[in-house]
Amino acid sequence: MQIGFIGFGEAGYTIGKGLRHAGLGTLFAYDIAWQTPERGALIRRRAGEAGAKLLESPEELSGAATILISTVTCSSALEAAQQHAPYLRRGTDSQEGHVFADLNSVSPDVKRRIADVISTTGAAFVEAAVMAPVGPYGQKVPMLLGGPGAQAFVQTLEPFGMRLQILPGAGVGTAAAVKMCRSVVVKGLEALLTECVLGASEYGATEHVFASLQESYPGVDWKKLADYNINRLVVHGERRAREMEEVAETLQDAGVEPIMAAATARRQDWSARIGLKAHFPPEGPKNAAEVLAVLETLKKGALVP
Repeated sequence: MQIGFIGFGEAGYTIGKGLRHAGLGTLFAYDIAWQTPERGALIRRRAGEAGAKLLESPEELSGAATILISTVTCSSALEAAQQHAPYLRRGTDSQEGHVFADLNSVSPDVKRRIADVISTTGAAFVEAAVMAPVGPYGQKVPMLLGGPGAQAFVQTLEPFGMRLQILPGAGVGTAAAVKMCRSVVVKGLEALLTECVLGASEYGATEHVFASLQESYPGVDWKKLADYNINRLVVHGERRAREMEEVAETLQDAGVEPIMAAATARRQDWSARIGLKAHFPPEGPKNAAEVLAVLETLKKGALVP
């Protein structure tokens, strides 16, 4: 079965490149921005590095590949499914049907809406929740799966190193709920540690705060954890803010007021809004001290609200 990526940003490129290195033959991709002045050059370069053939339309991609993997922005996930749906087909005795896997960080409700769009075409839907950062893992990033196409997806891609766990008996939306609720903690911790360090540094109290935390939770290197989490907030703040808005929607749908999720989204968005990422190399700051130094410079220029 031929593999095609819908969207070839960081996630699609990293997973696709890993699959190719693991021995996958042909790889196709379609990205709505591949010919735009803003992002086209980057997408084309990544396609070249990953050995992916860029196609010009959803129709071309659906004609070339039978397994479609959607790795777009969370706000575009449903639209991407709708754009490709007219070109998907059910399998027959003489022709393979499509498998459509959505890897985007969206709420369970959005996953179910995407599943409805795909199921009306006869294609098999796969809900995939990516449970760790893609960068360090490549195609081996752990994923939780659900949906009628999950078994075929596993059988095709597990031989290339993908770590895929089907949630037995789970309906569409369960894997997304796992990821969303986990994000309350994971991305919330990024926001908490950033805010802690921002405040403590103003009072010269940072090392004392870490020492106190170390005594309360001796199994954790709090300075190292803060450096890592603040790096993640700086590098991925904008995307994480949008993901936390999906988390808030998930909680609201469950009747839970998203107090912490909404606050986390605000702190993540703060990093994007003041443009912290632009002051560091692509891998981000080495530690919290570098971020504090940049913030001090920005404050002098009255650029930090």
